[in-house]
Amino acid sequence: MSRTLAPALALLFAPTAQAQAAQDADPALWVVRDEDTTIYLFGTIHVLKPGLSWFDEAVRDAFDKSGELVIEMIQPDAATAQATLLPLAMNASGPTLTEKLPADKRPAIAKAAGDLRFPLAVLDRFDPWFAAITLTMAGLPRLGYDPESGAEQVLQAAAKAAGKPVRGLETFEQQLGYLDGLPEPVQVRFLVSTLDEMPKMGAELDKMVTSWAKGDPDTLAVTMNEGMRETPELGKVLLTDRNARWAKWIEQRLAQPGTVFIAVGAGHLAGRDSVQAQLAKHKLRAVRIAY
Repeated sequence: MSRTLAPALALLFAPTAQAQAAQDADPALWVVRDEDTTIYLFGTIHVLKPGLSWFDEAVRDAFDKSGELVIEMIQPDAATAQATLLPLAMNASGPTLTEKLPADKRPAIAKAAGDLRFPLAVLDRFDPWFAAITLTMAGLPRLGYDPESGAEQVLQAAAKAAGKPVRGLETFEQQLGYLDGLPEPVQVRFLVSTLDEMPKMGAELDKMVTSWAKGDPDTLAVTMNEGMRETPELGKVLLTDRNARWAKWIEQRLAQPGTVFIAVGAGHLAGRDSVQAQLAKHKLRAVRIAY
């Protein structure tokens, strides 16, 4: 797995952090149209530092014109999320997480857990994918990222205020299943990559956010998706297959009149396996909106 995999997965799955002020950002926006339907495609970055202004200009205009908001997933309440997550993520018997790691990586997980004040004895009873995500998320505040509010929350609040319906392309259970269903050796490699690259994660996240703010999906694709392509099982499950399903959803939605604003992780709208590339297989063209 490449040095970018852990932060890329953080961006794909982490709760998002709202940029709160001042600096202008112009992230990429696309549109797919037929005679009576318009579907906007907006790529989000799921973790942002304060200081970017993105919900304006063409993005706000497209949102205001839309009759509904579609996001990757509608977050369940905390109790429901915990009841769904724990049976999937917990490993109450068998080898501990530390024991599953190569011997030379065991001190690293102890150090990471200690640095983040997360009890290793607790972490040891969970699957490797959950440990990787947990360590990544726990480190975000130290890097200046606030995982408590974000782009999807801003969009959902705006939709609620405007009386727009909100739907998810996937369920919470589905998203957890993508990671929990990975073969254990892949999960362990993901955790090892996370441990190896945690000291560099801030720089990698900053690079991704900068590319997104500049509206540069090509650079974003290289940074975000490289590691997943190097691990075919992961790239297939988290990118290619999902993008193909979403392109099919868009094709079917075009059969209904109306205007829709779709917001998904920016990595899904970048690179050769993007939603736009999948749409082309259905003879549909996503056009970049210049602004």
